[in-house]
Amino acid sequence: MTFLVVGESLVDIVVPAGGGDRHDAVGGSCLNVAVGLSRLDVPTTLMTRIGDDRLGEMIVDHVQASAVRLSEGSVVPGGVTSTATAHLDEQHAATYDFEIVWDLPTQALPDGTTGLHVGSLGSALAPGRAAVVDLVRQAVDADVFVSYDPNIRPFFLDDAARAWHEVLEIAGGTRLLKLSDEDLRLLRPDDAEDDVCRQLLSSGRTELVVLTRGEKGAKAFTDGAVIDVPAPATDVVDTVGAGDSFMAATLAMLNDWGVLTGGEGALSALDDDRVELLVRGAITAAAITCSRRGANPPRRPELPAAWPAG
Repeated sequence: MTFLVVGESLVDIVVPAGGGDRHDAVGGSCLNVAVGLSRLDVPTTLMTRIGDDRLGEMIVDHVQASAVRLSEGSVVPGGVTSTATAHLDEQHAATYDFEIVWDLPTQALPDGTTGLHVGSLGSALAPGRAAVVDLVRQAVDADVFVSYDPNIRPFFLDDAARAWHEVLEIAGGTRLLKLSDEDLRLLRPDDAEDDVCRQLLSSGRTELVVLTRGEKGAKAFTDGAVIDVPAPATDVVDTVGAGDSFMAATLAMLNDWGVLTGGEGALSALDDDRVELLVRGAITAAAITCSRRGANPPRRPELPAAWPAG
């Protein structure tokens, strides 16, 4: 039994503010989620596309060091590994330039999949997007838990209306939808955040929507409540991978609580106190990631002893 994460893997080229020395690091939103999940003791498989070049070897070494399994066909002989250049500003926030290859072929949802996570470039870029949408459809048909984080990248956003339509297409098949206030400003700049999140909550199978808001914390939207959780004071080094760490921690807690395999309604059955605990625990994990350089999600021993309560 394994949790399946599907999406892009790449090498981040990080350029600090003020022209400091760059450094290369393995990244990609979905890869980061897979690593974060595995570090929190959730058996995880990553379905991705990388080359058998030097950068691809970096990615293989990185995920294997966190006990993430690569699905068959993820390493493409003669292929080229994708890259992203992250430019950090004085507030340590990142903007990106990408050179991406995303040509995932259509394939079957593996037997024994306990949950499916999709998002970011893997759920947005053709031709691989079609395979991701098909995997979501297969998961819905098999009553498998699906989570989704659009994680919109401005570099690739040519048509906000079309991108929003594509988000809704996938959102309708997901039980958990996490997105950021930055995503909403790009996709729905004229709409109130709470209204958009309520619209997403009413789509298809969705049982919980979580909106991350950077230093303001996060909001969770359920059928009966809006739960606002503040962020702790953090000495921020950079924000690379913070949202992915939040996503991984959320899924790890749901796995611990039996929600991933609890079937339809298991997530919406969580009471407000449990949802608040869920968001607080995810913020704690994301804050640890922000306190150190790069997408470096925590392992269980690095979290407070009472996590997610502490």
